This record gives sequence, C-alpha cells and structure tokens, in this order.
Amino acid sequence: MVRNRRDRVSPEAAGLPTGGRRRAAGLRREELAMLAGISVDYVTRLEQGRAANPSEQVVEALGRALRLSASEREQLFHAAGLVPPGRGAVPAYITPSVHRMLDRLTGTPVAVSDASWTLLLANPLYTALMGERHGRDRNGAWRAFVASDGRVRHTPASRSALQSAVVGDLRAATRRYPADRRLRQLVAELRAHSDRFAELWDAGAMGPHKASLKTIDHPAVGKVTLDCDVLSVAGSDLRIMIYTAEPGSEDAERLELLAVLGPHAPSARRGAVA
Repeated sequence: MVRNRRDRVSPEAAGLPTGGRRRAAGLRREELAMLAGISVDYVTRLEQGRAANPSEQVVEALGRALRLSASEREQLFHAAGLVPPGRGAVPAYITPSVHRMLDRLTGTPVAVSDASWTLLLANPLYTALMGERHGRDRNGAWRAFVASDGRVRHTPASRSALQSAVVGDLRAATRRYPADRRLRQLVAELRAHSDRFAELWDAGAMGPHKASLKTIDHPAVGKVTLDCDVLSVAGSDLRIMIYTAEPGSEDAERLELLAVLGPHAPSARRGAVA
C-alpha cells in the first residue's frame, strides 16, 4: 500500500518543490522518508515487505506524509497489523484543510505538533531553519527539559516561561486523554530524566504560550530573529507554529536566502552574518 500510494502522490500535493527532472510523477523514497521522519532504508524495507511490525508512530507518520484520508489511514493501520488509535488517544490526524493551508505558506517556516508537542509535520522551510528532528528530539517537551533545543537561543527567563507552558500543556493533555499510553510514558520519562520537570509537574505549574521573538543561530545564514506564533486548530487539538520576519528586514532577507538553499543547505556560508 505504501508504494502504490507513494506513486500516486505528486510533490505538489505533498507541499514539495517540483524542480528537476523526475522519472515518475509520484514521491521519491527520499522525499517520503523526509516527510515521515524515518530513514530511506526503512521506507525501502516497508515497500519490499521486509520490515515487520512497524510502530504506531511510523504508520501515523506515513499516513500524514502520504496525505491519506481518514478511511485510508485506517486501512494502513490494519495492513500493518495495528488497531487505529481510539478516541481516547492524542489526535495525530492532520485534516486536508490544514494540509492545504500549509501548502500555501511555502515562504514561511511552519510546523504542526499534537497536544503532547510531538512534531507531526514540518514544511521544507521549517526543516531548513531548524534542522531535521528525529526520535525523541521530535518532541518539544523533551527538547525543553532534557535535550538541546538545537539552534534556538534561550535566556534563563525565556526557557523558564517555555518550560512552565509546556508542563501546563502536558497536564491539560493528560486530563483530556487519560487513556493515551504514549502520553503517560512521555510524562514518566520526563520525570525520570529532568528534576526541573518533576518539580514543575508536582507544583502544578501552568503557563500560557505567548507570541514571542525567537533567535535561531543557523549554520548557513547566521543569526535570524523571527516572530513565533502558536495557533490552535479547533476540533483537532493540533498546534501550528508559524515563524515570520518583519518585511524588508535583514531577517526577512536571510529567510528568503534559506528558502533558496533549502533543507540541505551547507553547514556554513561564506559571508554569513553572525
């Protein structure tokens, strides 16, 4: 099913640029792997039937990358020998309308996360700005407390505000989705690996997400300072993070340059401004 659907999804439909000659109209394996956040080798093994027992996370990610409808998503889960997540689980399905909205924001870094702050989908410019995220690093709560936040600069005050907001979000999510096993496991692992998380969790910390300025140290274009807004999608419990620059500013110029360089920009660019 993965191979057949990959052949039917055009790069345009997946929100990807269409430059260069292509032997087939559908997505390349490399493109599907990038969109789903898995390796090309794993996509190959899935299509050849050599990857047994794919996880729920992998199947969900493939469904999003392939733009499957709700019924096609269920078929993919059943084909993998899995039961589609029930209503008590954190929603991870991205509706076609949200996909279309992201497709129209090609000049803006945009990412979609679920209620546990796990990255579900990122457009190419977001990936170019922040770098590719794999495994645990796809979860914003994990990056806020355990791992590095990559290229984003933080002051003690901004990190504290972020951590309080993330704990508040996770606490609210556990109330809405008490049966979600992965969410409970995430909270347990954060408590085990971060004393700060455990302290805030036990104290019942709450903090709203607010629009903010974020400075990103990019290895190819230098320092970029952008407005970051978090939007909620009614009815689906998704969070959309949008990064924008003041028109005509140096940050806007650097973002335009990054759009040209793409997700696989060189690690350094001669003449980049720090």
